[in-house]
Amino acid sequence: MKNQARLAMAVLISQIAILVTGSIVRVTGSGLGCDTWPNCHQGSLVPVQGAAPWIHQIIEFGNRGLAILLGLLTVALIVSVYLGRRRPLIKYHAWAQFLGVVLQAVIGGISVHLDLRWWAVAIHFLPSMVLVWLASQLYVRIREVDEGTYEWTYLRPLRLLAIGSAAALAVVLVTGTMVTGAGVHSGDSGVGMEGRLEVDIAEMAHIHAHFMYLYLGLTLGLVTALIATKASQRARKLGWYLVAFIVIQGAVGIIQYWFHIPRWTVPFHVGLSGVVTAYSGLLYAVGKQRR
Repeated sequence: MKNQARLAMAVLISQIAILVTGSIVRVTGSGLGCDTWPNCHQGSLVPVQGAAPWIHQIIEFGNRGLAILLGLLTVALIVSVYLGRRRPLIKYHAWAQFLGVVLQAVIGGISVHLDLRWWAVAIHFLPSMVLVWLASQLYVRIREVDEGTYEWTYLRPLRLLAIGSAAALAVVLVTGTMVTGAGVHSGDSGVGMEGRLEVDIAEMAHIHAHFMYLYLGLTLGLVTALIATKASQRARKLGWYLVAFIVIQGAVGIIQYWFHIPRWTVPFHVGLSGVVTAYSGLLYAVGKQRR
């Protein structure tokens, strides 16, 4: 079980890491460093000298390489849970990670063929957040015993509040992709700047921020309720970590707004979105555990 838990954590971390490398692809304009898929360039699986700036090829090819590593980790996880004869729920979660990685590879290839249109890139980003959420569920479930019954570690209505908080997070993420779609970091300095989202970016940023405040408020309410009802120590600890990461994420967003989205802030903001999603998922998952 320990090895399975390590693999599950490796998958979760890798799902967040690929978000960060994807954002680095975006802010360096390396999205078309490999201009086709599944090959990097026509007739070549690997970068080709002179086909594109070498740094762009390395960054984009590195992101694809991490996707392959993530895929291998999910295969190893599937094998491990089957050898361990784990219960069906865990097997379903493991398969969801593998199939999700495959689907993301296909969506990524489509976004390249569509010359990184903002909506194609958004469709590529959002499923990754779903996979982060599911990976956090898998990590909690894989550490449970397969026998026994589920017990509430905090009151059931609070788990519904956790769902409400997660729904607010989903809107934050969707509006965040719209801010990005209207912004300056398209993923490619040439072709990718065509077909950007035609909305006022300042207004879109305000909408995004308002939903973030709603998400923070719901999460603070949840953590306060966990303390008041003497929920498990693990749930309360996860809740405080989540609040801290939301506040840090908000601070990075404010820096982006006032300083016109400096490139270096984007990987931090995207990476933190993955961390926040993971902790939201963990907090939800620990509300009901098998003992």
